[in-house]
Amino acid sequence: MNIVVDQGKCVGAGQCVLAADDVFDQRDDDGLVDLLDANPPAERLADVRHAAAVCPASAISVHF
Repeated sequence: MNIVVDQGKCVGAGQCVLAADDVFDQRDDDGLVDLLDANPPAERLADVRHAAAVCPASAISVHF
């Protein structure tokens, strides 16, 4: 699994952090997504997919 975030689309809603806080964080200065782990372990797949699904700006994509 490989995760890509588009910070240009991010609106800082923070839903990704709530879904997978070991994979995503928010920058302190502007609240935009910060990718902590672009290739997390397979057992995090469900949470990462959920994070991508609930992102209101569709700023997260998951590739295999």
